[in-house]
Amino acid sequence: MGCAIYTRVSTAEQNAELQLRELREYTARQGGETTEVYQDVMSGAKASRPALNRLMADAKARKFDCLLVWKLDRFGRSLVDCLNNIRELEENGIRFIAVTHNLDTDVKNPASRLLLHVLGAAAEFERALIRERTDAGQLLYKQDYAAGRVGKTLHSRSGRNLPPHRPRKIFDREQVAALRREGLSLCFIARRLALGVGTVVRTLQERS
Repeated sequence: MGCAIYTRVSTAEQNAELQLRELREYTARQGGETTEVYQDVMSGAKASRPALNRLMADAKARKFDCLLVWKLDRFGRSLVDCLNNIRELEENGIRFIAVTHNLDTDVKNPASRLLLHVLGAAAEFERALIRERTDAGQLLYKQDYAAGRVGKTLHSRSGRNLPPHRPRKIFDREQVAALRREGLSLCFIARRLALGVGTVVRTLQERS
């Protein structure tokens, strides 16, 4: 079984050696072979991580059979992001193992499958909270617009005041271009940044 390893540390002062050692030892105990190591040195809050992006592209090409991470928080920016990545791996036939959490997506591991369902429920709760905050923000925007406060106390990121029915989605447009330059597909970029494919296309056209 060819296994890939993914590690992440937040700063250059931190050392990923502990993660690497434990993951290599786990692979050896399971009779597998470490075929690739992907390492990022940056905050987990970053939408784009070069090594993770390369990993997901290689997973789509089936360059390995199994992915090992030390902890879930090393793999995704949030629970939703983490679950989306795991599901994408599963769609490509890649087994996912979080060693310290005893999480293994192998269909022969019923306890792990149950934990994935629990995590999925928690991720849905997280999505609901995000939607609730978004709806509350849009309501406040409409109220400020109706009261004439937009342009005085509130502004869109672009600096343009927009009609209340369509507040501009705020995201890093340069990040879209950067991911595209890395050769990633429009659909992959849209999933990674939680955007619509049309938004990705328009953003790239604006920058062409």
